[in-house]
Amino acid sequence: MFPVLLKIGNFTLHTYGLLVATGFLVGIFVAERMARRFELNPDRIFTLAIFLAIGAIFGAKLFLVIQEWRYYVHDPRAFLGADFWESGGIFYGGVIVALLVLTWYVRRHHLRWLAVGDAVAPGVAIGHSIGRLGCFSAGCCFGKPTALFFGVTFTSLYAHNTVGVPLNIPLYPTQLMESAAEAVIFILLWRMARKRAFEGQLTAFYLVAYGAVRFGVDFLRAYEPQAMLFHGLMTDAQLTSLGMIALAIAILVRQRRLAGSAHPPREARAARPA
Repeated sequence: MFPVLLKIGNFTLHTYGLLVATGFLVGIFVAERMARRFELNPDRIFTLAIFLAIGAIFGAKLFLVIQEWRYYVHDPRAFLGADFWESGGIFYGGVIVALLVLTWYVRRHHLRWLAVGDAVAPGVAIGHSIGRLGCFSAGCCFGKPTALFFGVTFTSLYAHNTVGVPLNIPLYPTQLMESAAEAVIFILLWRMARKRAFEGQLTAFYLVAYGAVRFGVDFLRAYEPQAMLFHGLMTDAQLTSLGMIALAIAILVRQRRLAGSAHPPREARAARPA
C-alpha cells in the first residue's frame, strides 16, 4: 500500500488519484472502441464518457455527504479538508448520477439507450477495476478483520489518518476482490461484444454481474452502523445492487418480447397467404 506516490515540496501525488484518473482515461478509450464496433458515433460516445466521468465524481461526493450528513453539518469546514477531496466518495452515488447523465444525453441526441449502454459498459468495468486498485493503495473501502490466509495488513499511518483504515490488523482485501471481479467482467464483456446476440446484452450482463459481485463483497466490507439499512440487514450499496439486478432482468424481458414480436411463430408465418 502506497498512499503517496510522489512528494516534492508542497506538491503531493497520491496513488489513488493517479489510478482513478488512469481508470477514467482507459474507460473512455474502451468506450470509444466499443462505439466503433457497434457503429455508433465515436465522437458522441467520447463526449458522453467525459460527461459520465464528471457526473460519477460529483455523484460519489454528493452521496458521501448525504450518508455522512451529520458529520458535515457539525463541521462544514470538512468540505475544505484533504479527507473530503482525497476520498473516492460513494461509488453507487456516482453510478446513479452517471445513469441520469446518460439518460439525459441519450434523449438530447436521439440515441438508443441500450446501444449506448453496451458501448459504455466494458469501459466502466475496466475503469472501475483500475480505480479499485487506487482504493487499495489509499486504504479506503477496507474490509472487516479476518484470520484467513489472504488477509492484508495496512501499516501506513498516513492512510490511517486520512481514511481511517485500521493498522496492523489483517483485513479482507475487499478492494482487490472487487478489482479482480471487475477485470473478469471486462474480459467477458469484451468477448461478448464480438458476437452480441441483441442490443442491451452487455448492459444487462454488467448490471447483473457487478450487482452480484458488490452484493457479496459488501458482506466483507467494514461499515459504520449509520451506513446500514433495515436495522443492520444490508448496506445501501447492497440495496442498490438489487435494483441493478432488477433493471437488468427488466431489460432482458423487454428485449426478448421485442425479439418475439419481430419474429412471429413458424405456424403464423406458414399461415400467411403467398
